[in-house]
Amino acid sequence: MREILGRLRYGSIAVLSMASAAGVFAYGQSKSTLPQHWVSTWATAQELAPTVPDQPILAPGVKRPNFSGNRRRNPPNIPTDVTDQTIRMIVHTSIGGKWLRIELSNAFQKGAVTIGGAHIAVRSNGSSIEPGTDREITFAGTKTITLQPGVLIVSDPVNLDFKPLSDLAVSLYVKQSAGIPTAHTLGLHTAYISKGDVTAQNSVPPGSTTTSYLWLRSVDVDAPKDDFAVVCLGDSITDGQATTLDANQAWPTLLAERLHGEGNSRVAVLNEGISGNQVLRDGAGVSALARFDRDVASIPGVKWVIVLEGINDINIHGQVTDVDALTPQDLIVGYRQIIQRAHMLGLKVMGATLTSDEGIWLYGPVGEQTRTAVNTWIRTGGEFDAIVDFDTATRDRSHVARLHAAFNSGDNIHPNDAGNRAMAGAIPTKLLR
Repeated sequence: MREILGRLRYGSIAVLSMASAAGVFAYGQSKSTLPQHWVSTWATAQELAPTVPDQPILAPGVKRPNFSGNRRRNPPNIPTDVTDQTIRMIVHTSIGGKWLRIELSNAFQKGAVTIGGAHIAVRSNGSSIEPGTDREITFAGTKTITLQPGVLIVSDPVNLDFKPLSDLAVSLYVKQSAGIPTAHTLGLHTAYISKGDVTAQNSVPPGSTTTSYLWLRSVDVDAPKDDFAVVCLGDSITDGQATTLDANQAWPTLLAERLHGEGNSRVAVLNEGISGNQVLRDGAGVSALARFDRDVASIPGVKWVIVLEGINDINIHGQVTDVDALTPQDLIVGYRQIIQRAHMLGLKVMGATLTSDEGIWLYGPVGEQTRTAVNTWIRTGGEFDAIVDFDTATRDRSHVARLHAAFNSGDNIHPNDAGNRAMAGAIPTKLLR
């Protein structure tokens, strides 16, 4: 055994010596530029494409509306076959850097997908990129990679200098795919799809578009050792539903903008919201408890988690008083699990109060009592490491069960651009330093 270990050590030393002599490390990197501390500068939560929503448990006398079609109004067009096509997706970064990598995931697709080529560049406008910024992406030294079902892959590091709060264009040539892709549905940024491999072109030729992210899980940056990420774990309010398309108005993005404006440009803010998501049960994506490992724990560089979830649990399961009803204690147990699991990893958790939603068809007095009780516990329970009072920041002070008119997108539950800015402004950023 010692002889074998000695040979292994000798072999490793010999390989390292040869690499050092050549001045080259893995896939052409010099030792002096080998990345050391990865932090995600952008990420998204993946889900199955929308089908039929959870069926809410209704109080007696409440009429169930027609749930035909998808669970969201005007859902983005997710293509069912991307074979022999290029998709160029736009991501808005939080922190900048000089070395980056991407992560691709096939978490929810039943079949394999083959990526025949990938590029990344600084975006100028539309599908166009800044001249001189295009970089080819490889995966373990190869241009072509197959993602089997459930597999996540990480690219090789790419040398690209980009600033905080900039737009990057990630282009994937999908050589072979079948079925609906693993996606984040509400991407809120136009992505461009065109026939063939056009990953290296300055602009994507006319084709189709979507506002979803396909297979793209994150963009990570090599950062100074003190840099870290804040993961915003939430539902549609975090996801940015009802904010302006292509305008970067979701509150996590505005929080990154605020931090940068305060001179704190080394804290990444990541939107891990899924529209319709619940704390306790699967539905629109798996529950927050079930996706914690994938969407929080495995994120490079994460240090803080901001949790805004629970209103869907209340609206879908908490408007009745029978044995199936959701209680405040049910949600509190869920929050405690998130806190405990985060603390096991050395992460801090900021709890966010649930915002008002009187005026939606699912609203009712039982659910409002639950929301009020849960918010009281968040504010006074002392179990979160910090809190942010989104409820107080966005509600109508003369009618606290409703969103303030200036922050109401019109559907009585989702804050508009101004409401999202008020939410970002309510966060105690002095803690995130």
